[in-house]
Amino acid sequence: MQRALTVSVAGLAMIAASPAAHAQQDDRAIQAMQSELSAMRAAMDAMNARIEELEGELARTRSAKANGAIPADAVAAEQTAIAAAQAAPVPAEEAPQTTIAWNGGPELSHPDGWSFGVSGRLNYDAAYIDAPESTGRDEGFSSGARRLRVEFEGEVPGNFGYDLGIEVGSGEAVVMDATISHRSGPVTFMVGQHNTFQSMEELSSSLHTSFIERAAFTDAFVFERRIGVSAQYFQDDFLVQGGLFTDNIEALDNRNEGGDLRIAYTPRAGNTQLHIGGSVHYTDLDGLTDSLRYSQRPLARPPRTRFVDTGIFSADSETGIGAEAAAIFGRLHVAGEAFWQHVERTDFADPTFFGGYAEIGYFLTPGDRRGYKKGVFDRIRPANPLNEGGFGALQFNVRYDYLDLQEADITGGEQNLYGASLVWTPTDHTRLLMNYAYIDYDNAVIPTASGDNDYGVHSLSARAQLDF
Repeated sequence: MQRALTVSVAGLAMIAASPAAHAQQDDRAIQAMQSELSAMRAAMDAMNARIEELEGELARTRSAKANGAIPADAVAAEQTAIAAAQAAPVPAEEAPQTTIAWNGGPELSHPDGWSFGVSGRLNYDAAYIDAPESTGRDEGFSSGARRLRVEFEGEVPGNFGYDLGIEVGSGEAVVMDATISHRSGPVTFMVGQHNTFQSMEELSSSLHTSFIERAAFTDAFVFERRIGVSAQYFQDDFLVQGGLFTDNIEALDNRNEGGDLRIAYTPRAGNTQLHIGGSVHYTDLDGLTDSLRYSQRPLARPPRTRFVDTGIFSADSETGIGAEAAAIFGRLHVAGEAFWQHVERTDFADPTFFGGYAEIGYFLTPGDRRGYKKGVFDRIRPANPLNEGGFGALQFNVRYDYLDLQEADITGGEQNLYGASLVWTPTDHTRLLMNYAYIDYDNAVIPTASGDNDYGVHSLSARAQLDF
């Protein structure tokens, strides 16, 4: 199943929590806990004083009884009162309470191990595609809501967690993530629908990518979320991810099955973050669908035109091998990946398709850098966000993206993409992106009126993004 992706332009600027605001919230939380502890100590001091008072009265009572002045039943009543005071519970208002935090969206947590949070994202895209008019695929301008997603996640006692994400696109609701997980030290086990482990570019959230669209091979080779069981290990800069998967939750009738393994080394030296890794992927196509189709749009959604397209062809299995590397040096970052997709076929030659990209980006605003966490690119947090009187973070990126879908008896075309992007991040949770790309096609599957299959296409797109 191919992911639903669309491209748009709209301006959104929302004020989100900055690092300073988070620090103020932490201070208030600490002060609240200190006040609560002080109140509890005062209550305990009062209770101890009352116990001492009762014990004194009991001693006096026993002395009086010894002299014959107090009946024995009065002494027993006094002892019962002391025992009741010692066993009295802490008042309800002083017991540990559910806390509510705000990290873009509300997060509720309880000391017993329960938690619940809500998050979401809004992406509005616009695109303009300029192709040779005689191809009949001069898309022109288009726009739409690319992602309208809400996600519910949290934990239950015993180090178990859950995640359910629903996205509305193309007029229908689609389940994105639906998982149950368990943490045991550095290992996390997961069952349900989630991303397979094939590519750094694919696993990095769409909220944090440097271009509106991911590298061509991730879409062309149909990287997607699938139902499966997996385990992830992260400790001492080493990341290992592996799992067994079937199909996407929307296509379980296919009954395909396979597995993925990804390993990465993620050391940090001073201000420099390094990443190097690789992955292996395998899918057995022995279900109801024993065919494949690889294709790609011209760096934009919603245009449906695919100038490179293998068409549907028979296949028994597919094996992918990927290599990835990245580095962040202060304001500068570099990244690149390569992926080979080998297809096994009966009675036909076995093709090996290829895709990859190389990218370099630089922040024009001092103090800003690209986010990174556990083997993927992460949130950009502006050093001087708009909501604190600053400008936000401004990033410029350039990328070369290559995809070859011509191999053996399959002529799906070849593309060389030269792209640039400008990304403005006013606050932690808002972004505006603009992309331009010139895509040079060889053996495009859509010829011009004169029969020419070698030509170029211009792609211009923009996005307004907010998440919470």
